[in-house]
Amino acid sequence: MNPAVLIASVYVFALAAFLGYQVISRVPPLLHTPLMSATNAISGISLIGSLVLAGAVHYPLFAHILGFIAVTTATINVVGGFGLTDRMLKMFGKRKQEAKEAAK
Repeated sequence: MNPAVLIASVYVFALAAFLGYQVISRVPPLLHTPLMSATNAISGISLIGSLVLAGAVHYPLFAHILGFIAVTTATINVVGGFGLTDRMLKMFGKRKQEAKEAAK
């Protein structure tokens, strides 16, 4: 790999990590559930990309192994994220039900 391309790739990665941290750290707690749902959708897109990489015929074996690892980790991320979002939404639902029962 060309050193200039490697340096540019590391620069883009570091910039994306910094900006992502700055954006996420400024989100109010009320918006965490919708933000997690959007993040899960993005993870779903990366899952599709990793499936394409893992199933492509003309790539070397190393790319297939990395694709399999990417499919596994993206699947765990999507399933865990949606499970966590579901649990968070159920917590909000209980508060509303308890408030209605207390008002009666």
